[in-house]
Order: sequence, then structure tokens, then C-alpha cells
Amino acid sequence: MKRLRRIAVLGAVAALAAGVITVVSPTPALAHGAAMAPGSRTFLCWKDGLSQTGQIIPNNPACAAAVAQSGANSLYNWFSVLRSDAAGRTTGFVPDGQLCSGGNTSFSGYNLARNDWPLTHLTAGGNFNFKYSNWAHHPGTFYFYVTRDGFSPTRALNWSDLEATPFLTVTNPPQNGAVGTNEGHYYFSGQLPSGKSGRHIIYSRWVRSDSAENFFGCSDVVFDGGNGQVTGVGPGGTPTNPPTGNPTNPPTGNPGGPAACTATYRSTGSWSGGFQAEVTIRNSGTTALSGWTTQWSWTNGETIGSLWNGTHSQSGSTVTVRNVAHNGSLAPGASATFGFVGSGTSTGAPAPTCTSP
Repeated sequence: MKRLRRIAVLGAVAALAAGVITVVSPTPALAHGAAMAPGSRTFLCWKDGLSQTGQIIPNNPACAAAVAQSGANSLYNWFSVLRSDAAGRTTGFVPDGQLCSGGNTSFSGYNLARNDWPLTHLTAGGNFNFKYSNWAHHPGTFYFYVTRDGFSPTRALNWSDLEATPFLTVTNPPQNGAVGTNEGHYYFSGQLPSGKSGRHIIYSRWVRSDSAENFFGCSDVVFDGGNGQVTGVGPGGTPTNPPTGNPTNPPTGNPGGPAACTATYRSTGSWSGGFQAEVTIRNSGTTALSGWTTQWSWTNGETIGSLWNGTHSQSGSTVTVRNVAHNGSLAPGASATFGFVGSGTSTGAPAPTCTSP
């Protein structure tokens, strides 16, 4: 009898071990990504709520409402609006009214029909430098659609609200920055849809070619002659149309001439002991730029903690930022924007200068 009990116990242990092995079997790693320029709702809401404590607490009212419905994890995982079984399917697979979440219930709050989402200001028909997170790198194709004329953000997005064909399609674009970071991204230039004005949504899909996993996202935009400025992000931030107080200071640099550039500084958020800002470099000359350098001086001991879309150095109060490989060449009238998070208390907007080789 004792021997039978011992055999039974050993059998139970073996069965338990087998169960544990089954539970912890590794599953294929999923890709992740979302539009960063023009910023998707999850990306800009993540930026809106950033703090030095590591917490993400939305300031924007639409972002706060989305988190109240979907939970804070939707911002910590802003790059995860995906369906692992989409396989390129759209209409009929993702229900009307759920396009911004891709039908993913973990992001249902980002389907809310509101007119106070963070807003990117664009010029219809202009050239734009798109960015899409490469949190996990995989081959595939990006599709960008725009809403039809007359669309209102006060109603949930339906498939019939989108133009029938994408205005931009890109396959396997280059990437910049390390995967698995908040700054890493794919980058590509493309022409924005022409003939558009007022509020719209740019809808993005990333269809992986090596699996059935697809990504979805809504970027709230306004075609008002802007060049990528974002409003509605940061403490007290509400989207403006047109952007009031933007730029924070008039462009400085070398306006006009064969090769010239200007730099415009804009604060995008602040908190106790820190702040966030961006600088837009514009080719104001008549020939293409082959690179640019901008420089400014702080007045209150501020320092830069992290910066994206540029390389920077700081000597005392003076900051110097140079282009990176993908945004140094600017055609006449074109622009590039870099952003950063700083430490200290920013007491005012500096006046950056801009030079080009």
C-alpha cells in the first residue's frame, strides 16, 4: 500500500510539472508600433501625461477620459493598439465606431468622439516627415487614410468616413534609433492629401508581412497651414485651432537667400522640476539644405535629459543641436522638428539661431 501511495504521489508531481511546463511555454513575441508624426491618440496622450516620477497622468481632458475607460496601462503600452488575427482585414473585421482601437477592447477609450484630443497642425498638399514607432521591428506595409470632407470629430469614426483609398502607402521604410525604446521609429516622407481644410483624422494601418498581426491608430489633425505643431499636450494644454501662442517666439536665423534656415522654439509641457519642448527648423532659402545646426542659451540653469530627432551637446548654458541623417536635407520651404525633455524650471522661451553649411 505504501508503495502504491508513493507511486501515486510521484505521478501527481509529474503531472503537475508537466502542467507547469505547458503554462510557461514561450509564445511568439509580438511587434509593437504606433504613429508618432502625426501622433496617434495613444502616443500624444502618453506624451501629455509624462512626469519625472515615471507616472503617466493625463492633462488633456480627452486623454483623461480615455484612461478612465481603458486604464492607465493603455498609455504605458501606447504602442500596442493591435490585433494579432487581423491579416490585412478592415471593413467588417474592425466594427464601425471602433477604428481607433482596432477593435481591441484594451484601447476602447480612444474611440471616444470628442473634439479636444491632442491636435497636429498640417498644410494640405504639403510634404510631411512621417514617423512610426519601431518598438519591435518587422517587415510590412504602412497605409495612411484621411477622413472625407465634412467629417466631424464629435462622432465616432466609421469606415465610410474615410476616403476610399490611402493617400500614402509605404513598404519596409528605413528606421532610426534603437528598437524597444520610446524614441526609435521608422521614417519616410510623403505628400499630405490636397484640398483638405479644418479638422480631420489621419487613420493608419501597419500590416505585417511576416504574421497576421496588424496595427491601427487615429491621429487627430487640422489642415490650417501648420507644419507639424502639436497643441493640447501638457499641463493646461487644450488643442487650439489655429494654434494660439504658436510659435512661442518668432523664427530666428538667416531668413531668405539661397541657403538659409530659421528655428522656432515651442514649449509643449512643464511640471515640477522639468519641462518638454520642441524646435522646428525650416528651410527659408531658395536652395536645398544639406544640414543644419541650431543653438540657444538657457537663463535658469536648465539642462536637456533626452532629445529625439537630433544630436545635442551642452556647454554651460549654451545648447547646440545638429541634424541626424534622416532630417538634414530640407527642400526650400520644408521643415524638420526635434523635441526634448529638460530638467529645471524653464522661465521663458529662448531664441534659437539656425545655420546651415
